[in-house]
Amino acid sequence: MIRAVSLRRIIHVDMDAFYASVEQRDRPELRGRPVAVGGRPESRGVVAAASYEARTFGVRSAIPMARAVRLCPKLVVLKPDFQKYRAVSQQVFGIFRSVTPLVEPLSLDEAYLDVTDNAWHEPLGVNVAKRVKAEITKATGLTASAGVAPNKFLAKIASAWRKPDGLTVIAPERMESFLQKLPVDALWGVGPVTAARLRERGITQLIDVRTTDPAVLREAVGSLSEWLIDLAHGRDDRAVTPNRPSKSSSSENTYSHDLEDFDRMREEIAEMARDNADWLADKGLLAKTVTIKVRYSDFTTVTRSDSRAPTSDPDQISNRAVALLDKTEARARPVRLLGAGVHGLVDPEDLDEQELRLPFDENA
Repeated sequence: MIRAVSLRRIIHVDMDAFYASVEQRDRPELRGRPVAVGGRPESRGVVAAASYEARTFGVRSAIPMARAVRLCPKLVVLKPDFQKYRAVSQQVFGIFRSVTPLVEPLSLDEAYLDVTDNAWHEPLGVNVAKRVKAEITKATGLTASAGVAPNKFLAKIASAWRKPDGLTVIAPERMESFLQKLPVDALWGVGPVTAARLRERGITQLIDVRTTDPAVLREAVGSLSEWLIDLAHGRDDRAVTPNRPSKSSSSENTYSHDLEDFDRMREEIAEMARDNADWLADKGLLAKTVTIKVRYSDFTTVTRSDSRAPTSDPDQISNRAVALLDKTEARARPVRLLGAGVHGLVDPEDLDEQELRLPFDENA
């Protein structure tokens, strides 16, 4: 049975092929042509965004740009202009916040809005969504797709239902029929690997989760099982949370040529770690955990982490990241990608004096 959460009106808004659409807007000669924004194909770049014309050839975000060009030989490849995209994003989010203060950003081009109460005094979520979409097009010349539902899980699925320029409403009385249509990988947190594990156990549709033996489900997904059961019944009481606190910061780089000089790798990791330390300082935060990521030339990827007393000291964070690199096989294997990050973020005001004085042991 679906729990009564129908009083809420949640909208998920997702800009259509955002980066590519901005470029097509600003360069009329690209309209109607397959466009991909991202890195160069000869430099191991990846697709950050693809126009809908490019998607008909199988070009998708996150695939290697070299593969995208093979799929679509006439693909127009453009370097990202994030300053321009951020400016457009600010326009879009200004519209969101003129409607409700309950705006939860997910990225530059998508967000949740809780419009249960809204500045337009509009009781129907669908009407708010229509007006938001129209305001976006008027202000930016771009289109957005929106999903309206009683909770975040369903609103996000609905926004992708009829892209581009779509609007899908899942009213409370339609929730069950909508859920009946969905495959198991529509569930939040179920990626390709988890979906494969579930299908091996005969769980192919979202509703199969409801009738599966809980022990079998736990065997497949562990602690995620209770969450998936809730979603399979359409239950998601999470609030729309403005300005979510950052949980981590990371950076990584895919190199145009495999790195084989270990000293160079150490320098790269140290620089990334210091960038993260600078980010912590800007945010006024400390980090308990330093992580690194190494992808070898055969695409094997490993991660390492080191958790200690919270710090934002650049030397400490850099030294820990380099020490983690020493624990990989990077000295003996060519490397195509390196990354470093900080996790377990805390506010110094939440720590007592003893925690802040815990020593940092270079040799630990």
